[in-house]
Amino acid sequence: MRAKTLLKATVLAGAATVGYASVIERNWFALRRFEVPVLPAGSGSMRILHISDVHLTPARHRLLSWIRTLDALEPDLVVNTGDSIAHPQAVEPFLAALGPLLDRPGAFVYGSNDLYSPVLGNPARYLWRTSSGEHKRHVPDLPWAELGESMEGAGWLNLNNQRGRIKVGELDIEIGGVHDSHIHRDRYDQIAGPTDPAADLRLGVLHSPEPSVLDRFAEDGFNLLLAGHTHGGQVCLPGTGALVTNCGIPRPMASGLHRYPAGQGAADPWLHVSAGLGTSPYAPFRLCCRPEATLLTLVSRIS
Repeated sequence: MRAKTLLKATVLAGAATVGYASVIERNWFALRRFEVPVLPAGSGSMRILHISDVHLTPARHRLLSWIRTLDALEPDLVVNTGDSIAHPQAVEPFLAALGPLLDRPGAFVYGSNDLYSPVLGNPARYLWRTSSGEHKRHVPDLPWAELGESMEGAGWLNLNNQRGRIKVGELDIEIGGVHDSHIHRDRYDQIAGPTDPAADLRLGVLHSPEPSVLDRFAEDGFNLLLAGHTHGGQVCLPGTGALVTNCGIPRPMASGLHRYPAGQGAADPWLHVSAGLGTSPYAPFRLCCRPEATLLTLVSRIS
């Protein structure tokens, strides 16, 4: 009798956890805020809105409504680190949700799910391997070109294996990015080379924070790196944090603001990894890892 009671309680607790993770926390959006001392002495502050991993399907009305509120933050620059869509009909609602954010300076890279629709799989597989080898399709089946052309048409910089310069207020920003290394589309050699030390900010943008790519950004002198992809682990445990990152960075770096790689050197770039706003339609849950966007306030370096 006692065993049956315990089994029943376990089943009920499991069902409650799944219900919470898929209905409540998945739609409990958070705005994270960090101050990053990365600008030259005497510079004014600058705000970057970092969004990532929306994985949008047209039915995500709560998510779309929350994204519409972000322009009220009045960011100086918007950076989208990819995996924006997960459905052929998602481009238009995604752009409509961004709304006036598209009128602000912006930049973007693609993630794998901007090109390839999600496929059904066992989420537990991430415990022993990444999903990198699963993208065996050669022809994209999502409207990635329409998505990119629309953001470019609004004036946002396409940073997929590209490098450029952008002026934000009085600040001169050198900016470079790569396509998604998770599906082996990154071509860092196309943007390689030392950054300009005279630039007020040297910003590197990528979807998947693979150490081999992060290392090259760091070697070239980029001093702030923005990435997504990890979903912050998507399932975290109290006291343990993220169980997986689905890439090569260590679990403690699955989300948030860090120094990379050593974490202590004054010359190490800052790295912000967004836990993202969405989930795959085939894994619609989050646990102890709320969906998020981040407002990074850049200020003068500490002397």
